[in-house]
Amino acid sequence: MHNLIMHVDGFPDTRERSSRRLWLLIALTGIMAIGGQFSGCSREPTQAGDQQRGRFIIAATVGMVADIVRQVAGDRVTVQGIIGEGVDPHLYKPTRNDVNTLLNADAIFYSGLLLEGKMADALTKVAKRGKPVYAVTELIDEEYLLEPPGFAGHHDPHVWMDVQGWMKAVEKVAQAMGEFDPEHADEYVKSSEAYLLELAKLDDYARSSIATIPESRRVLVTAHDAFNYFGRAYGLEVMGIQGISTESEAGLEDINRLVEMLVQRKIPAVFVETSVADKNVRALIEGANAHGWNVEIGGWLYSDAMGASGTYEGTYLGMIDHNVTIVTRALGGTAPIAGMNGKLTVKTDTGEAP
Repeated sequence: MHNLIMHVDGFPDTRERSSRRLWLLIALTGIMAIGGQFSGCSREPTQAGDQQRGRFIIAATVGMVADIVRQVAGDRVTVQGIIGEGVDPHLYKPTRNDVNTLLNADAIFYSGLLLEGKMADALTKVAKRGKPVYAVTELIDEEYLLEPPGFAGHHDPHVWMDVQGWMKAVEKVAQAMGEFDPEHADEYVKSSEAYLLELAKLDDYARSSIATIPESRRVLVTAHDAFNYFGRAYGLEVMGIQGISTESEAGLEDINRLVEMLVQRKIPAVFVETSVADKNVRALIEGANAHGWNVEIGGWLYSDAMGASGTYEGTYLGMIDHNVTIVTRALGGTAPIAGMNGKLTVKTDTGEAP
């Protein structure tokens, strides 16, 4: 059995004991609150049908996790995502249907590092029933992880913003699927290796594209601090109006400080996120305009959620391709309008929402 209590935050065993106690307490105290949701749950017909056809049912919390499970496991699984496009995982609370999905799944994958904090109770409950539950960030070395000031001693969970960081998550999925379904372990390794080659190309594209932005303009201002790994990996100074979690509130002092920076450094664009309200970003634009400097919305970025299901941007590769392309073009660099693979369906040269 995979003990979720030992992995509820997705950290390796070297994590500080105090943090383990904190999140163990959160998980245990919340179980009673959602306990009623676990009664009377039944298997949905589509799930039963998939299992009769020999496919495993895999539940995944966020789109970025769901996509890499699909890439690794292919036709051997049916992946059911819980938190959809445009939804903020920091604030998301599982519904009765979500609990039903978790209970009916053969295995569960989640991101970890506290990203799905409000789902900890549900994940703990299903793990206690013997369900295999995996945090895809478990193989990431703690020294790699960022620990921003003011985040209560915890690590930044947005590791997918650095392609090389998320490649470790792909390796974890392959490892976990091999443990869960050892008969086909070699297949999972082979498919993960092919996918990792695609991600290596994406990482190269991100690095080379952002390097074309004039050095003085390599400043990424967004709604919240979801892009720190992105900035570290690809050479951008990142400034978020809110903190790591969208539960934090931006103050007037924060906005005024960023307005002053935009004006002084002549930064041409700021960015809106698909899963976060845009009011604070628009306040920055109004403030800069009032000081005589025209700042535009460079476009919408995918941060805590991917694009719509069935679109290129609804894949992890497409999500990052979109972000890299739109940031590069908005800040004065050179990148093809349709992205690395010529597949972007969202306009990358306007402020229109995807």
